[in-house]
Amino acid sequence: MRPLARDLAIDLGTANTLVYAKSRGIVLNEPTVIALNMSTHEVLAMGHEAWQMIGRTPGYIQAVRPLQGGAITDFDITERMIRIILTRAGISRLNRPRVLICVPSAITPVEKRAVKEAARGAGATDVYLIEQPMAAAIGAGLPIGEPLGNMLVDVGGGTTEVAVMSLGGIVALEGIRVGGFDMDAAIQTHVRREYGIAIGERTAEEIKLAIGSAVPTDDGVKAEVRGRDLMTGLPKTVVLSPDEIRDAIEEQVVAIVDTVVHCLGQAPPELAQDLIDEGIHLVGGGGLLRGLDQRLTAETGLQVHLAAEPLECVARGAGRCIETFDALRVMFMETDR
Repeated sequence: MRPLARDLAIDLGTANTLVYAKSRGIVLNEPTVIALNMSTHEVLAMGHEAWQMIGRTPGYIQAVRPLQGGAITDFDITERMIRIILTRAGISRLNRPRVLICVPSAITPVEKRAVKEAARGAGATDVYLIEQPMAAAIGAGLPIGEPLGNMLVDVGGGTTEVAVMSLGGIVALEGIRVGGFDMDAAIQTHVRREYGIAIGERTAEEIKLAIGSAVPTDDGVKAEVRGRDLMTGLPKTVVLSPDEIRDAIEEQVVAIVDTVVHCLGQAPPELAQDLIDEGIHLVGGGGLLRGLDQRLTAETGLQVHLAAEPLECVARGAGRCIETFDALRVMFMETDR
């Protein structure tokens, strides 16, 4: 007797990949990184193990992120990564699942097709897509099915999605390919330009988490950073202040704020009162940047609420969809079998 296929929801993010299995909850939460032996094209590691290898591997081993800005940059590697994800979720060749994949609203039809083909090539039977803002709103518990305006800001690693929703649909939508990784790159550029020191993306992320902020802070905390001096090639240590890191990532923060303001300007006037009452709901790993909620409140005049589990909202929302897959297969999802 052929085993019943398990339905899976995959939040295939630029920074992290989460998998929700029907009736089991989140079964996988790993960085979207895969390590390859470039000589043999063998997959050496995926997820946390591969993330530890970034910037620390010999020349023939490369730790890569197969998605950039929410889009597939290497089809073959992405397919192999999805195959590993399905295996870790307990899926075999005899137990091929239906898969719901969360995608950014900013990706093109060609990029959507690439996601579907990669998932099918990895072993999925049917592949459906759901836009990340909708999945995040469901995961955050917003009453999107009611005639009530709800606004959600999802700041991820490669993209920022802003949506106003009502009656089960998206009324206004803005998406930009700016996120946490762009802030990390800005910190790397700042340290290189001001101190002549090269640091890796992992170090830049640690600096952002330690002292990065979107508004001025007065806690007096500084960060000691070790890197390679570009002139001598020797290790060197510098101390960074929160003010200079805030200035370094200001361009990315302004881009996110401007996107929120622009989306508000597109929302119908009838929903304005709802948004004043309900405020803005902030999700995604980038939403954890200190003071981002305060900055959005200051710029929009609306109260900003950070979700309880901002990193898991998208996966949990998609998971609720697959719990009632047959009832929702037309409402939020699309397929091109």
